Amino acid sequence: MDNFYSGDVIQQFKTAMQDHGIEPPDSIIADGTLQRFKIDGKLNGAYCLHLDNKPAGFFQDFKQGIKQTWKAASGYMPLSEFQKQQLTKKRFEDEQSRQALEVSKHRDAAIKAVSIWAKAEPAPAATANHPYLIKKQIQAHGARSGRDNTLIIPIYAPDKALVNLQFISPTGGKRFLAGGQKKGCFAVIRGTTERILIAEGYATAASLNESTGHQVFVALDAGNLVPVSIEIRKLFPDSELIICGDNDLSGVGQKAAHDAALACHGAYLIPKVPGHHFNDEINAGRI
Repeated sequence: MDNFYSGDVIQQFKTAMQDHGIEPPDSIIADGTLQRFKIDGKLNGAYCLHLDNKPAGFFQDFKQGIKQTWKAASGYMPLSEFQKQQLTKKRFEDEQSRQALEVSKHRDAAIKAVSIWAKAEPAPAATANHPYLIKKQIQAHGARSGRDNTLIIPIYAPDKALVNLQFISPTGGKRFLAGGQKKGCFAVIRGTTERILIAEGYATAASLNESTGHQVFVALDAGNLVPVSIEIRKLFPDSELIICGDNDLSGVGQKAAHDAALACHGAYLIPKVPGHHFNDEINAGRI
């Protein structure tokens, strides 16, 4: 379907992304809806492309702060009615296939998560026993230990099912189970629930919990703040929700926190120092 236009419009779109320092995904969904994709393993990319009339759209990299509008070069041929119908049919079939594959991957990852979690040993309770905990000046909060002294953080769906794991290396490298569910899912550090905090990262959440005693949910990244905040509001309709965002130099963390607060009818806080999150602020004694 990509070749309904001379000059291959979708390839033009990909080339424009590359020209702006963004590596595009292998497959471009050109249905006029917002699509997210991974850049260097993190969900920091987004685009929107439509092929109706004159093809146009935009793309962005949240981490680099790049956002660029785009329109097709001259020389394209408008779709016939039959071609439009065929394109719509293919979009539907592709989406059905994608969803089925995603469900299958989520299921397999959840089974693996339960197995790994059951076999893992409790992480050291004291910060003196683990390099990452020492660096961040936090406790383990129920995390477990894996191979090579890696911290294992359980990730739950809103129905409390264990669906994924985050692995944090002693030096702070982070990864998830391949194919694991993440959108709208979270880690949790238990505490009081009259006021609930939602943060991006595990260390930030742990610091906030130790500093305030409040229950803190870990959204895992900025892109997941809105979905998680919506789910937490459903689970705790009467609690005060505060989104504790990161003060990113790119502005990504601030916008995500603002949007999440609106989505859950809560409030949001941002550290005063550019480039800092609340783990930095608490450890510096500013909170």
